[in-house]
Parts: sequence; C-alpha cells; structure tokens
Amino acid sequence: MQPVSSQLEAIIEGLRAHLNAKHRAREEALSPCREATRLAANAIRAVHRREFSRAQELLARARGLLDGAARALQGHGSVLYAGFLQDAQKELCEGALTLALVSGQPLPTPQEMEVEAAPYLNGLGEAVGELRRHLLDSLRRGDVVYCESLLSAMDEIYGHLVTMDYPEAVTGGLRRTTDAVRGILERTRGDLTLAALQKELGDKLEELRGRL
Repeated sequence: MQPVSSQLEAIIEGLRAHLNAKHRAREEALSPCREATRLAANAIRAVHRREFSRAQELLARARGLLDGAARALQGHGSVLYAGFLQDAQKELCEGALTLALVSGQPLPTPQEMEVEAAPYLNGLGEAVGELRRHLLDSLRRGDVVYCESLLSAMDEIYGHLVTMDYPEAVTGGLRRTTDAVRGILERTRGDLTLAALQKELGDKLEELRGRL
C-alpha cells in the first residue's frame, strides 16, 4: 500500500493546481469587471447630458470587457457565479436600459445583452432611479408632458417587476430593488403632481393678468 504521505501529497498537489487555475481566472476577470462598471457609470452620466452616441460607445466597451471576463471564468463555476460578474452585468444593463428609455430606442433584450434574468431585472429596476433623475431635470425645464411619459415608463417597469415572485437566491435580491423602485415611483409621482398643480396655477394667474 502506498504511504499516506505520498497519497496526500498527490491529492494536495492536484487541488493546488486546481485552485491556482481558479485564482488566476478570478484575477483575470476582476479587473475588466471593475472597468466595465466604471464605463457603465460614465455612460449613464453621458445619457443625462444627452450625449447618446458617447453613451453607446462606452457601453460597447463595457460589454466587450464583460464578454472577456465571462470567457476567463468558463470552467470555474464557483467563481463565475460568485457575484462580481453579475454585479457588473447589472450595471451594464442599467446603463443600456437607461439609454434606451431616455433616447426612445428599443429596449435591449437579455439575449442581446447576453445576461441572465437576475442582472437584467435588477438593472431594469435601477434604471428607474436614473429615470427619476432625468425626469426632475426635465421638470426644472418645465416639460411636464415629457415628464408624464417618463413616469408612465417607470410605472410600467414597477408593474412588471412586482410580478417576479421568486426566491431572492433566484432573482439576485430583486425584491429589495423592487421595494426601492416603489419608493422612487411614489416620490416622483408626488413631485410631478405638485409641479403640474403649480403650472396650472401659474397659467391661471397669467390668464387673470391678461384680463386686467
């Protein structure tokens, strides 16, 4: 019988090689995920400046980085689904969906984004916060009609997210995202209602002044 020490040495060396490969894959994927997250955030800022072409360019770069990260993690399932890749994919989806909703382009599908359901749905939920920001900026310019269309989109998103009644482990914490969306929606509806009433009052005052 082979000595236990020899057996253990062979086993440990095999495990060490496996863990070394897993560690290298993780390190290779972490950096592009961080960079993709940064690019997605910059893309959202570009959307709010209405620099849509710039936003598209940044998102394309982020998408390329995440594709590379996913390839690096193939064969290392425990690292592939550790969460950092999915978090970066969520940020990418948030940026792409915000761009589409603000610019009036068709919404990219999960298949087109090459992401699973959880990152897409959470990205969609977080895009609602960006729509609120865009709505408030538009409200300051007095574009109430456009703001109403944005609120309608936010309401539509919430209406779909709230139907996703699955365990948190399946949806990646979507329930928390959906609860946040509900709060954002309620605050935004209140802000828009108040602005509409103020505009109506202002219009009536102007009309009265015109009669005097």
